[in-house]
Amino acid sequence: MAKAKKTIALIGAPIEEGSGRRGAAMGPAALRIAGIDTTLAELGHTVVDEGDLRPLPARDLANHPRANNLQMVAAFARALDASVHEAARAGRLPLILGGDHALSMGSVSGMARYAAEIGKPLFVLWLDAHADFNSPETSPSGNMHGMPVAFFCGEAEFAPILPADRPMVDPKNVFQVGIRSVDERERVEIAEHGVNVYDMRAVDETGMARIMHEIIDTVRHADGLLHVSFDVDFLDPDIAPGVGTTVPGGGTFREAHLIMEMLCDSGLVASLDLVELNPFLDDRGKSARILVELTASLFGRRILDRPTRSA
Repeated sequence: MAKAKKTIALIGAPIEEGSGRRGAAMGPAALRIAGIDTTLAELGHTVVDEGDLRPLPARDLANHPRANNLQMVAAFARALDASVHEAARAGRLPLILGGDHALSMGSVSGMARYAAEIGKPLFVLWLDAHADFNSPETSPSGNMHGMPVAFFCGEAEFAPILPADRPMVDPKNVFQVGIRSVDERERVEIAEHGVNVYDMRAVDETGMARIMHEIIDTVRHADGLLHVSFDVDFLDPDIAPGVGTTVPGGGTFREAHLIMEMLCDSGLVASLDLVELNPFLDDRGKSARILVELTASLFGRRILDRPTRSA
């Protein structure tokens, strides 16, 4: 990705209804204020800001007692499925500015459609403290930001949010890194479906570089497309406090940059989510700035390109 300049489509998804608390809807604005567009442009990429999606609730769907705010979450899923698919077909790399993690129901589904059209498998790198493999039947809270992985793998078809015959992601093509909070029933579902999980113990014992080499080699060998979904809570909350679901013991600043640098070198990334940024909980924009820095590493910034800041 460092050598080939991209046309990047910024797609704002100000959704907070999936999370059970307010604030994530301000995430797209915070990322723009932190300079994500100018940072990518300075790296030589063409940036097309498509604005924020503002879908109306999906009134064709009945309310669900265990899927909170279903109509609004479904509306965003449908809008993102269409927008991401259209951007990818047009040769742009979709970069979704979130918004809570329920948005990945739509973004990954749109990329799965595109991958199927060009005859390639889609892989998903899920950088998160949580596995998000719940369904309404297994979720303790009913909050839909805990359901997107099960949804795009076809294991949460509890409502006609998207067509049932759409392309799904094989659970064995999902790589979850940084996991440290999993519900009991969710743990069983992950194991039964063969999701690849590298929890923080695996990171500590194996090392991030080796894990990323394994993932990158798998995707490259399959000639696949890679969708990256980065949740702020992948990082330790001491580094990035602007998230509503903090879990101690997360990834370090350097581990996160290593991931992005290795992904950049691989040239495999076809789309990116930045999710769960809650500026209301942040410390003077700290988390938003870190997300922009990490995105810059993914799109080609190198340490030697960065001037040392004065103290």
